[in-house]
Amino acid sequence: MQVAAPAGALYQVHLVRAKTAREFIPKQLKLVEAFGYTLGGFFLASYEDSPVGVFDEVASHLQALVVLAGLVQNFPTPYAWAARVLVSNDDACNHGRKEFGLPSQIGKFSKRMKAIPRQKKSKRSDFLDMTGLSTKLPDPKDYMDVLVNEINGPSATNLCNITLGKPATPRMKLDEWMGPKIKFSLPSFSGLTEYNPALMTYSCDVESRVRLVQPAKIARPFLTRKHIDTDEYVDPNSTEEILNNERKLSISVMLSKPVLALEFNSMKMQVEAPEIVSHTGPTA
Repeated sequence: MQVAAPAGALYQVHLVRAKTAREFIPKQLKLVEAFGYTLGGFFLASYEDSPVGVFDEVASHLQALVVLAGLVQNFPTPYAWAARVLVSNDDACNHGRKEFGLPSQIGKFSKRMKAIPRQKKSKRSDFLDMTGLSTKLPDPKDYMDVLVNEINGPSATNLCNITLGKPATPRMKLDEWMGPKIKFSLPSFSGLTEYNPALMTYSCDVESRVRLVQPAKIARPFLTRKHIDTDEYVDPNSTEEILNNERKLSISVMLSKPVLALEFNSMKMQVEAPEIVSHTGPTA
């Protein structure tokens, strides 16, 4: 059992096109889908401690972004499949690759706060707020931007920019503001990669305070004219082009429609050691 202690995390569920999700999921596994969509999204976390220590020298903790392609059938419970994992430390990256067979890459996470002026409320909206009948989310005073870059040797590629919103419920008492404490388990499949060829399953047991928040806004990466216009021949089967395609598909998952956003606080996570299922996949 491996214990991690995230300082905070955002779990956002998206409707992901099944066609996009299948690009990541091994052919021997069956995607859980309806009307051409599956449930994917992303998990953004800051860790104060983890199985491989405390890392980020600037932020004093490990940063991680897990892009979830969708759900895979494994009766009776569907399992998540990670499309891309970015962590801010070499040791954490190697640990995820070798021990869990995750598609881990080194990432750099840059944060900044930006102020947004409040919109003037009408008398009608004030009245609805007082009576509890208003369905409009509160207008936050500021946001946090998280710029995520993927590090490849000496170069860095912008993956996306995540703008974090504020909680979707009015501030009350501190305990209520942090949300109720709940326990749940997140089962996942991993492996079948060049780092670990076995198909594995593992579970994350989570205990945390959870509250509903406004979905984070995802911005596309900045592309230079060199990325847009090029006459050079690119081999579609080259390692670099395969990685570029996987990165583009990961961005597509991030840009898909959000349906739910949850913020985790005072979080404890226990990650069970992975178990090898097979090299060909389970029977659906």
